[in-house]
Amino acid sequence: MQVKKSEYLEKIRPTAKKLVKLLCEKYEYCSLLGSDSESVTYRVSSTGISIVPSDVHNKRGFVIRIFDKSGQAEYSFNMLSEELIPDIVKNVERAVGLYEGENVGIPEDKPLAFDKSAQYEIDPKELGEEKIIEKLIGIRKAGLAKNEKLVDCVCGFGYRKYSDIFISRNRDLTQNIMWANAMVSAVAKDGENIRQGYKGFSVSGGAEVLNKLDEGLNLAVDAALELLTAEPITPGTYECVCEPEVTGMIVHEAFGHGVEMDMFAKDRALAKNYIGKQVASPLVTMHDSPSAVSQTATYFFDDEGEEAHDTLVIDKGILKGGFCDAKSALWLDCRSTGNGRRENYERKAYTRMTNTYFLGGKDKVEDMIASVKYGFLLSNPSSGMEDPKNWGIQMMVSMAKEIKDGKLTGKVFSPIVMTGYVPDLLKSITMMSENSELCGTGMCGKGYKEWVKVSDGGPYIKAKISLG
Repeated sequence: MQVKKSEYLEKIRPTAKKLVKLLCEKYEYCSLLGSDSESVTYRVSSTGISIVPSDVHNKRGFVIRIFDKSGQAEYSFNMLSEELIPDIVKNVERAVGLYEGENVGIPEDKPLAFDKSAQYEIDPKELGEEKIIEKLIGIRKAGLAKNEKLVDCVCGFGYRKYSDIFISRNRDLTQNIMWANAMVSAVAKDGENIRQGYKGFSVSGGAEVLNKLDEGLNLAVDAALELLTAEPITPGTYECVCEPEVTGMIVHEAFGHGVEMDMFAKDRALAKNYIGKQVASPLVTMHDSPSAVSQTATYFFDDEGEEAHDTLVIDKGILKGGFCDAKSALWLDCRSTGNGRRENYERKAYTRMTNTYFLGGKDKVEDMIASVKYGFLLSNPSSGMEDPKNWGIQMMVSMAKEIKDGKLTGKVFSPIVMTGYVPDLLKSITMMSENSELCGTGMCGKGYKEWVKVSDGGPYIKAKISLG
């Protein structure tokens, strides 16, 4: 089924076009983004049941963007009608008059018109709160029954359904999107030792993701119980096989932020100096794409009205380029890649990742493990950070399973800190599994704010990594 249009946005579209036409008579470039979004998160745990609308995404409103020889400005508002047009025009004029800074140019505005909708199987709203909570409660009860050491089982589900319209002098675009997440976290206790196992799932779609929770429950419970036996690791550089979710964190933290090209414009990314050079193993090909794969950051146009692109970042180890928003493209004299994204209509657009991933290779996972003399299978990523200016990384994973003479020994180490210099890590990749898997259960901030939905992933990879 296709995600339905926003009745509100369709009703207000003629008024929005009239407003844009008036502003286009005064300014060289004017665009309007209208968004109608609903988002709800459900959670069941020992503390009870919660159903919470998202403060970030449960919004309806508009943002006008102006570029002109005299400057540039934005003005956001949440009410639009024929009667309000004169006041909105005055407020836009006031905002342009307040602008003090360099005029970077006028965004490209080639003619483009389309109306597209994403696909889903089960509408969360039609399924209803009662059945969603019933499913989560059932998973929680099943989890607690699996082992006497389990003290809690947290289950969650969340979705966002939204419609956008984008109108400029030459563009008239509509998109209707839905994504959904589901997760289960098992908490195990042995004396004073408390450990947590986690598994999440995500789709470009709807409540059908709930059907994955039975599989996720077993994985989360097994991880929590294994972690009760975990030991501290001896710091060092080891041969490691990374599960796809860990590969995804490497993609996102080790290289994704480093090729956001607003950092190029501000001279805050070392990657700017390595275009056309080898930065990874010849096995590595990396994409960022809201269009080539289907996940939580899939869309048809970005928040600046640029049609979604598939961006090739690394091709067989060679850095081909980064991705950018419209303003960064003007600064750098290149074309926007369709990566201009806002937290919501009230927030500024920045260059942001979408679905970022390594392509798969040709190796079998069992052969990758068998090739390790001594090292670890890394799983359950938790957090990460990077320094784009110096290509340093620090990432956390919850579990390292010992590999000795090509076999898993059953010993587990935790917690694990992965550190290093990005090109050293990526150049050390010697094997990659066949299939690439993506997950988008988290959100990405620009620094500590400006949260947007992303997904990341890749195949199993074998690399030399510093662990501590």
